[in-house]
Amino acid sequence: MPETATRSHVLVIDDEPNIRDLVQAALRFHGFSVSTAETGGEGLAMARDRHPDLILLDVLLPDISGFDVCRRLRDSGDDVPVIYLTARDTPSDTVTGLSLGGDDYVTKPFSVEALIARVHALLRRARRDDGAAEADRAEQGVLRVDDLELNERTWTVRRAGVAIELSPTEFRLLAYLMSNAGQVLTRAQLLENVWGWDYAGQSQIVETYISYLRRKLDPLGPALIHTQRGVGYALRTRDQG
Repeated sequence: MPETATRSHVLVIDDEPNIRDLVQAALRFHGFSVSTAETGGEGLAMARDRHPDLILLDVLLPDISGFDVCRRLRDSGDDVPVIYLTARDTPSDTVTGLSLGGDDYVTKPFSVEALIARVHALLRRARRDDGAAEADRAEQGVLRVDDLELNERTWTVRRAGVAIELSPTEFRLLAYLMSNAGQVLTRAQLLENVWGWDYAGQSQIVETYISYLRRKLDPLGPALIHTQRGVGYALRTRDQG
């Protein structure tokens, strides 16, 4: 059985019927769904409408070049993987095609099996990149210090895997301390950045909320919030002391 492609959709843009039909048949045999276009304009319209997972793109098309098709895709924000199919194999052509946003370059005549292998490899790489991007997005807004984790997107706090319930003010104070971990923050800085100017001069509120946080955090591990006498407070890891 051929390697499964999990029904990835490939758009083939080529004005040569024999190449188009050959590539389409090979892709379908290997489990892909396939759309075909004969011109650059038709291919751009199909890319917008069908959102393929990958495009096989002839460079020499009757209306606009494959290079221009790729450039227009990238200008519109479409980062679909693109493999050029072309008889032009000069270094300058390769550099031009890749600099315009293409991902790979296959020279005609080509081995169909080698082309399919390139398609599989590029799709695997695209899936890995998508997974990494999703992980990066998930990590945005997550603060970690030692075994303490605060997620600003879900408004949750955990220490040593244990969920901690915080009031909105406690949450903002902890987030600011964690964002500046290792630094001594003055009472004035904390008042300005957590409570705002309305509380200027009321330093007692800082001590009160620091005490609230310690009561909730300290039972789960070594103390993380430290007092710098006469200055303010710092959230430090165990190694920082």
